Amino acid sequence: MTGRVVVVVGASSGIGLAAATAFAAGDENLVLVSRSAEALEAAERACRGQGTGDVDTAVADIGEPAAADRVVARVLDRHGRIDVVVHTATVMAYGTVEEMPADVFTAVVDVSVRGTVHLARAVLPVLRRQRAGTLIGVNSLLGSVTVPQMGAYAASKWGQRAVLRTLQQETRDEPGVHVCIVSPGSVNTPIYYQAANYSGRAVRPPWPVLAPERVSAAIVRLADRPRRHVSVPVGPANPVIIAGFRLLPRAYDRLVGPLFQLAATTRARARSTPGNVHEPAPGHERVHGRWPEPSQEQVVSMKHSAHAKRTP
Repeated sequence: MTGRVVVVVGASSGIGLAAATAFAAGDENLVLVSRSAEALEAAERACRGQGTGDVDTAVADIGEPAAADRVVARVLDRHGRIDVVVHTATVMAYGTVEEMPADVFTAVVDVSVRGTVHLARAVLPVLRRQRAGTLIGVNSLLGSVTVPQMGAYAASKWGQRAVLRTLQQETRDEPGVHVCIVSPGSVNTPIYYQAANYSGRAVRPPWPVLAPERVSAAIVRLADRPRRHVSVPVGPANPVIIAGFRLLPRAYDRLVGPLFQLAATTRARARSTPGNVHEPAPGHERVHGRWPEPSQEQVVSMKHSAHAKRTP
């Protein structure tokens, strides 16, 4: 199936940009959404370089109540339909619940929770009228566990997961409409280095670190073959961590703090900063973060894997 209309929210960086270029390689018609006009221009060039059928961009902050309605109206005016919507927009913050500024904590939660609600309320009526279409929400391992110093992000992802699971239940009456969830672990994207940070330490993605192309491949597979009733995990450690959180809570709580300090922070001191929570940082938006990037052979292999399984 080629030539679908695919909307990617959060398309200017990380998983969103990786997903956008993966869909572009399949000659889909893309609408790229981000807060940053500058970063969207770079994303548009990257997608056109993959040979996509059509690329449009829309500057919008999905956390704003009317933004999703404007994006959907633009897509329908240009294409007349919506086939796939991928919601990857998110922001991250480090620091304890007590010490983090309230406006930063609230903004992190709003992007994931209210942003998902705004997008669903704008998109699902269109999919219902079409009696077909897929909404894919990119959640996180932290939508199933908690970690010290990441309470804001965990709250945002637990809330988002609850919204998405509820939407899965509420769309059961329309067999052609699908709400899907992707839950990756640590991914090599710029989000860690753009995050708000009130922990006092520089941060990094904890091992094992996935390539964003691995997550984008899972997103493309879901768009081709939606899975309504499950959250698709991406990452070898996710099931083990979730099992420990649920089945061995005392041991988990005893170990998670020291392991977080070892795996997710460095010895370097860091000044408190709101990062890109309130404003985008277009100069730092790209697919990969600072973690060693995958080899070109790995990237080509993952893209081939994503598209080789597609059904005409």
